[in-house]
Amino acid sequence: MDENFRSAGELAAALRAGEVSSAELTEAAIAGIERDDGEINAICAPDFDRARAAARQADQALHRREDRPLLGVPVTVKESYDVAGMPTTWGMPQHRDFVPAQDAVQVSRLKAAGAVVLGKTNVPLGLQDLQSFNEIHGTTNNPWNHGRTSGGSSGGSAAALASGFGALSIGSDLAGSLRTPAHFCGVYAHKPTLGLAPTRGMVPPPGPALPVEHDLAVAGPMARTARDLAQLLDVMAGPDPLTLGKAHHLTLPPARHDRLRDFRVLVLDEHPFIATGAAVRAGVNRVADALVAGGARVERHSPLLPDLAESASLYTQLLFSGSVARFPIDAYEQLRARAARLSAEDQSLDAARLRGMVLSHREWIEVNHRRELHRHGWRQLFDEFDAVACPITPTPAFPHEHDPDLLDRRLDIDGVEHPYFDQLVWAGLATMPGLPATAIPAGLSPEGLPVGVQLIGPTFEDRTPLRLAELLEDQIGGFQTPRRGGQPLR
Repeated sequence: MDENFRSAGELAAALRAGEVSSAELTEAAIAGIERDDGEINAICAPDFDRARAAARQADQALHRREDRPLLGVPVTVKESYDVAGMPTTWGMPQHRDFVPAQDAVQVSRLKAAGAVVLGKTNVPLGLQDLQSFNEIHGTTNNPWNHGRTSGGSSGGSAAALASGFGALSIGSDLAGSLRTPAHFCGVYAHKPTLGLAPTRGMVPPPGPALPVEHDLAVAGPMARTARDLAQLLDVMAGPDPLTLGKAHHLTLPPARHDRLRDFRVLVLDEHPFIATGAAVRAGVNRVADALVAGGARVERHSPLLPDLAESASLYTQLLFSGSVARFPIDAYEQLRARAARLSAEDQSLDAARLRGMVLSHREWIEVNHRRELHRHGWRQLFDEFDAVACPITPTPAFPHEHDPDLLDRRLDIDGVEHPYFDQLVWAGLATMPGLPATAIPAGLSPEGLPVGVQLIGPTFEDRTPLRLAELLEDQIGGFQTPRRGGQPLR
């Protein structure tokens, strides 16, 4: 098997056994990037000289019998993470020359675990799209079909993994930014419980990189296997040493079960605000069939499930309240005037977006209170179930769409157009209450595009959906090498 497509666990074992050197793996990864990334454009900022130096240091440490979880394994990092000596732009042309002096806390943890950082992966402008393109670094293509998006905002990372450019990557998720690219590119990703993995050093340039707790947003791992996801989460998780880390140590509970037949799973494929495309519904059904075949208890309905329509409205308001928090005052006043003209009966997601943009502090507190009621509802649901399996978005990867007015874009779902941002409701199902969610491959669409499904778990029980992902990987398979013209990419 091509070394560039082996799992991180396999590479780590081969390195410890002396079967291969980190220098060899790093050179192979660089060669793959130089050969294939011209078509994909996943690696927007290579760091090959320092990667080679880190690989030599890793080989010396391996020779000394040092034992670190990712020692010598080549990885990539989402562009939005600070890496000392490399630009952090978030795709914003005005910040193309901003170079931070320190690594983000997650980059520091990767390096402490022995990983070799090959470079940074592409993102959308300001991380605010389900695609990855910007004026500085251009467009990242889907490895399965170059006319389709790789997803966003961690689209460069997902495309890199699918193309064999490093065994692991780290991304972030506010509106499905880990899960959607994984779904579109056929790889794995995990959105951790809110607050589990610190985000210091993943801040819009020019900073500062403060140890703040962001609402909704998380840092998380991406990989080609579920087991690699769990290992990388162990590296990333734990409180920031500048804040809670002063007094707290992390002890995640084990997975609730170790066998597929012991899991209780609620399966969803319908949402009141948006249709589910046939290809995605088929992927959800493949997961449901695998669960049933493995002896798991599967249900399609539960009165304990928090209201999906209200959940989507709350998520939309919370998401958009943050997105315009620093708008110029005149633009904000224009939005307030538009919101004032909304009818009280208008409960559409368009209305929720507009209301969210102009929430007063008093109104935000009320929305947050309703979120807490939903969190309580999820706790009750997870007394009865161990996980919820559902879509990530309603369709596989869609064609590139670069209309700068995102609110005017439309998403085609089996021939019917829907507002572009309405597809966020499935990602928001886990994001709004801060729940962990693992994205897994669930086969291919009739067009040959990957389809993913997310497994949502209980708060701070991240090991439960991760373990279920491992078991399903064994049951239905996982990552497949992208194919074009009927032949594997490599």
